[in-house]
Amino acid sequence: MDQQPGRYLPPPQMTAPPTGWRPVHLVEPAAPRVLPPQDHLAIDAAEERAQTVTRTYALIAGVTIMALTILLCGRAIF
Repeated sequence: MDQQPGRYLPPPQMTAPPTGWRPVHLVEPAAPRVLPPQDHLAIDAAEERAQTVTRTYALIAGVTIMALTILLCGRAIF
């Protein structure tokens, strides 16, 4: 083969595996483990606290945006 510097040579061709060839399957996955019990009352209480915090931040942000809008519109009018 005539080799020139910088010329790309593709990888050699592969031969196909024999018909019916498959990898050996040795390991079966373990059975799923049992999850620990959940305290549904504590989960509900935490979710309620999170909703209260989220609503409080949203209320503060809404009031701030409304106040800034009124302030900027008031300056633009007068």
